[in-house]
Amino acid sequence: MERKGMAHMTNPYGTVLRRAAAGVSVAALTALLSACGGGGDQEGNDSGKAPENAGSASSVPSGRETPKEDDGPTVPDTSRTLATINGTNGFQFIIHTAVRDQGGFLTVTGVVKNTTSKTLIGSPFWSGQEVQVQKTGPSFAGMTLVDKTEKKRYYVLRDTEGHPLTTTGVTAVKAGESVPMFAQFPAPPANITQVDIQIPQMPVATIEIS
Repeated sequence: MERKGMAHMTNPYGTVLRRAAAGVSVAALTALLSACGGGGDQEGNDSGKAPENAGSASSVPSGRETPKEDDGPTVPDTSRTLATINGTNGFQFIIHTAVRDQGGFLTVTGVVKNTTSKTLIGSPFWSGQEVQVQKTGPSFAGMTLVDKTEKKRYYVLRDTEGHPLTTTGVTAVKAGESVPMFAQFPAPPANITQVDIQIPQMPVATIEIS
């Protein structure tokens, strides 16, 4: 699976969002696992993932946003909230967008927030368990999307050097601080309008695809 370059913590929407399709077919980038059975469980998740009742997740349906036409770095749209995911560890993920592009990719954007009054260290499980990906350092490569209709799981894309197409370098998050994040996946079929987002050690939430 191809992946693109690393993102700096202070510029998580930078050049890593350049199109990952150059010279590679979408089929070659897509890691699909028939991992989602009936119901909303977390089959196939990382072994370090906490049970679903470890926190709370809420989804907020909303209308479709106007498709983006820019070819440069993606600017996060915080005007919408697709889901707010609260963990027992004090971290909160707010998912703002899940947008398809013409290259056959799906980009998820949002923020990770420290809701406590002290500095928190990000979970090492957020990076996933792959040895090659862990060489990149802290990231959100362990995040996955699950299409319960087609029973498929989608993983964060990688570039040819094994770097994940997601925000990297997020370690310590200060009290009350919010850090922008993104992750890029293969896009599910056009008829799929919702997927479950699964972040290690956080509860599952359903988000709407634009």
